[in-house]
Amino acid sequence: MSFVDLSFRVVGQSLPLDHGYALYAAVSRVLGPELHESNGIGIFAVRGLPVGDGLLRLDDHSRLMIRTHTDYIPKLLGLAGRQLDVDGHRFRIGVPVTCPIVPAATLISRVVVIKLAEPRTGDRDSPGLVTPEAFLESLRKKLYDPPPAGLGLSREVEAAIPLRRSGPHAGEPTRRVLRIKDKKVVGYAVMLSGLTAEESVKVQEEGVGGRRHMGCGLFLPARNGEERS
Repeated sequence: MSFVDLSFRVVGQSLPLDHGYALYAAVSRVLGPELHESNGIGIFAVRGLPVGDGLLRLDDHSRLMIRTHTDYIPKLLGLAGRQLDVDGHRFRIGVPVTCPIVPAATLISRVVVIKLAEPRTGDRDSPGLVTPEAFLESLRKKLYDPPPAGLGLSREVEAAIPLRRSGPHAGEPTRRVLRIKDKKVVGYAVMLSGLTAEESVKVQEEGVGGRRHMGCGLFLPARNGEERS
């Protein structure tokens, strides 16, 4: 399989900070049921600047980025020029740029969700039950176990949860809570280091954990820069 990233410029004002599910639903309304059935498409969260009240301000750097198998590119090009409605926040999508998957020794994901690390008490409103230690234990199993259960990465690969750099929770593990319909799901940001070029491409193409249609488990080469959501 061959994967690429399609990067669409977006023109609009704002989005909810937690927009993974709503963005997936909006894209699905344009593309139809094929998106629901495909494991070869991942939709990144749109980047922007948090402005309070649970909102994200879009700017010239904001993009709708979709990681896709090359077979799906013609279908996804149907998004160009369309307007999406994400929980009442509307923005227009431009023509995409195609970006290859680039190997890097260190990768980062905004949020990873591992099924085994989700709350198991039946209380959907208790996402705090997922501790960083329990999450990392499940994550490492997913990374190191051989396929099909895991990715079969070398144990030389290190997995860590980045710490928040600012705000009231500075210094704490970066935890994110996603609302999917009436359910809350806990995930953490993840940094992987010590990857070979082959392992790096594998992680980026296959992702880690579930809900990749909603922005989870998608990795990019790590880089320094301003904090954006």
